[in-house]
Parts: sequence; structure tokens; C-alpha cells
Amino acid sequence: MKQVLITGGVRGIGLATARIFAQKGYAVAVCYSSDERSADQAKAEGFRVIKADVSNENDVKKLFQEIGNIDVLVNNAGISLVKQLQDTTLADWNKVFSVNVTGAYLCSRYALEGMLKKGRGCIVNISSIWGMVGGSCEVAYSASKAALIGFTKAFAKEVGYAGVRVNCVTPGAIATRMNDCFSQEQLAALAEEIPCGRLGKSEEVAAAIYALCENEYITGQVLGVDGGFNA
Repeated sequence: MKQVLITGGVRGIGLATARIFAQKGYAVAVCYSSDERSADQAKAEGFRVIKADVSNENDVKKLFQEIGNIDVLVNNAGISLVKQLQDTTLADWNKVFSVNVTGAYLCSRYALEGMLKKGRGCIVNISSIWGMVGGSCEVAYSASKAALIGFTKAFAKEVGYAGVRVNCVTPGAIATRMNDCFSQEQLAALAEEIPCGRLGKSEEVAAAIYALCENEYITGQVLGVDGGFNA
């Protein structure tokens, strides 16, 4: 049975991704850093749930020692920051990058060891539409998600020869808890800018992630799941 690890996998896009992989017959492991309530709910659904801070190398090392070699890694763990640049402290900046970028790097590096031994594997990094077009008052977040796109493209070229594929998904405005900082009026205004006329669903992003993993001739690509926002 193939095994997938989904970071930040106990809610939102991560949990929806865990569900679709489980439906397709994968053994599913998810990790989380602090949301104990969501972690308990994920456990109740039968997923293997492990607490780990992806920005901490010791945590990541222990995580992979526990789960062993995997076939698919979904680097979904991420945090947002809604602040203008002049209000963004160095600590703010470093925290966003430590989770969104360093976390993906660390998990990819440890996952790669087993994938290289097998001669196959798939990694999907979850960026954001703001990594493509930039978001006002979200400079740190946008920059971190743009970094994931560059990471994906370079990494894919580096490991493709060894049978490991690396792709990236850039969700648009998705109805998840990450958007709780915006009012209903703000979300409605955002929906008006989207050609599809609505916010996306976590399940729609999850379906795109799974599709990238199943197609063995796709690597180094950035797939927008944004309702046409960046068309």
C-alpha cells in the first residue's frame, strides 16, 4: 500500500487531501503543530496523526523516523500574516518563512532519502495565488509562497532523473479557516473578482493535488486552482 504524508493535515485543504488519498487506497499520515481539537477529529476519522513542527528539524527528523519511507509528500503546512510591510517585524517575517518555506525544505529533504532508494516518489508543494500575483498587506506571506514556486521548479529539475516528481498547487481564495480574518463583506467583494463567482472548496484543491500525484509525466509545474482569478 502506498503511503502519503500531508503536513498541516488536520483541517482545511490538508484534511480534504487526506480524505481523498484515503478514498483512493493510500495509507495516510498527517501532522500538525498545535490544533489539538482538529487533531482529535482527524484521529476519529482513522488517520495516523503525529504532532510535529515542520520548521523544527528535530521534529521533522523524528516524524520521518516514525513513519518511515513514503511515496507522496504534500507540503501543506502554512501560516498567514496580514500586515503592511512597515508593520511586519523581523520576527514576523522569519516565522512565516520558517513554516511556509523552511518547513517544505526540511520535509522534502527527509522524504527524499526514501524516495531515492525506491527510485520513485512525488512531492506537491502548496503555494498560493498570492505567490503568483502578490497580495497587498500580505507581503511576507506572498513572498514565502512565491519562494515555494521557485523551490518547486528547481527541485523538480534536480530529482526528475531519479524518478521523483515535484509539483506545486496555487489555491486561490478558498473557504477555509485561514480566511477568518476577513469579514463577510470583504469575502463577498473578493468573490466578485473571481470569474467563477465564488470562493473555492478545499475538496477542489485536494482533487488537483491528487491528480498531480497520479500523472507520472507531470513535474515542475504550477497548477492554479483559483476559479480563474489569475487567468
